Amino acid sequence: MDKPNHTVVSEFFLLGFQAMKGLQIPLFCIFLAFYILTITSNLAIIAIVKGYQRLHTPMYFFLGNFSLLEILYTTVTVPRMLADLLMEHNPISSKACIVQFYFLFVFGATENLLLAVMAYDRYVAICRPLHYPTIMTSKACSMLASTAWLGGILAPALPALWISSLVFCSPNEIDHFCCDFAPLLKLSCTDTSTKELTFLVLAWVLILGCFLLIMASYGLIIFSILRIPSTEGQKKAFSTCASHLTVVGIFYGTVMFMYIRPTSRTRFHLDKVVSVFYTVITPVLNPIIYSLRNQEVKGALRRAMQRFCALP
Repeated sequence: MDKPNHTVVSEFFLLGFQAMKGLQIPLFCIFLAFYILTITSNLAIIAIVKGYQRLHTPMYFFLGNFSLLEILYTTVTVPRMLADLLMEHNPISSKACIVQFYFLFVFGATENLLLAVMAYDRYVAICRPLHYPTIMTSKACSMLASTAWLGGILAPALPALWISSLVFCSPNEIDHFCCDFAPLLKLSCTDTSTKELTFLVLAWVLILGCFLLIMASYGLIIFSILRIPSTEGQKKAFSTCASHLTVVGIFYGTVMFMYIRPTSRTRFHLDKVVSVFYTVITPVLNPIIYSLRNQEVKGALRRAMQRFCALP
């Protein structure tokens, strides 16, 4: 439906957590602490993967890419959210809002694709161990990672173009802490039902497509593990997949809730809580999950700390 008699606007106000008066400073401190932890922990994993020869394997190559993604993904939203917590009525131009929307979905789509690539790596390692060195070569790993990044860059290009062509009406307030798809559509002066449906189809194809590929890989992995005669061998095989499977469960549990339902059913207050989880909390949890459940990463971290402490 068109919205007549509304003023056309070119900038927005992200309401964020303005409803939580009196808690903005504590929230700022909490989110800043999480952001610093996200940057430092993921940078530590990237440095360890790059600096230790023993970790120059496909699994850790993809883990390094994943850690870089987490840094970029949280940086798209958290610094702006922190600024809005300190400064009320801080406008953002429509162009800047669309740019934030685009990169938010670039890194989100890339994360979907990279998780699928990591599941394929685990499938080859466990189901075809003898062929693993010839299948997962350095060139193949680089191509798989590049495909995930390129797919992530291209996936949100069309929705971003749609949004850039919209005319936005007052009130120019976005009931969110970032420029997400549903809140932006709500401000449009024109009918957006076709764009909403098309975006929903794209989200289903990308999110559910990657999720089904991951589940198919793990179905074959579990079948292969159960055929291992020794209990110790089964435990070792399961341990190599546990971290990735935990991250997959956390990521898709929130993303599916957010993006594979019609935007007309969006409840922005609930969405803000879920969005905080996967933009602020999850990027901190992922390096912890990978390091705590991985003996090689823990060993590399321990040696790095020993070297750092011995420097003086």
